[in-house]
Amino acid sequence: LLSLGTGTTSVFDKTYTAEETAKWGTARWMLVIQKMTSAASSYMTDYYLSTAFQALDSQNNYLRVQENALTGTTTELDDASEANMQLLVQVGEDLLKKSVSKDNPETYEEALKGFAKLLSDRKKLRANKASY
Repeated sequence: LLSLGTGTTSVFDKTYTAEETAKWGTARWMLVIQKMTSAASSYMTDYYLSTAFQALDSQNNYLRVQENALTGTTTELDDASEANMQLLVQVGEDLLKKSVSKDNPETYEEALKGFAKLLSDRKKLRANKASY
């Protein structure tokens, strides 16, 4: 299973004081809650799938690719400017160089190539079985 994310902001890195939040209106609360629930859903789904694949001793059959620290205009869903597209390309290129996890020092680029090879090998195996 290859799970491709669209990226998230560092919503959980931000802390708020009681004094700050006491001044918020409904719109501000809705914005923060929406970001938190959206990110939480993504994190929990990844955690569940990762745990399930590990329990089945199939952790090599699951890869989540997601940038969790988007900033600036890269977080804007409606910014299709050339400059922002170039920033997003750079985000993707930088992500390919990052380690998959603390436990897995393999880069995303290496992991994706390995995943593609695994899928290709399995397709060839199925094709060979079908020709019998």
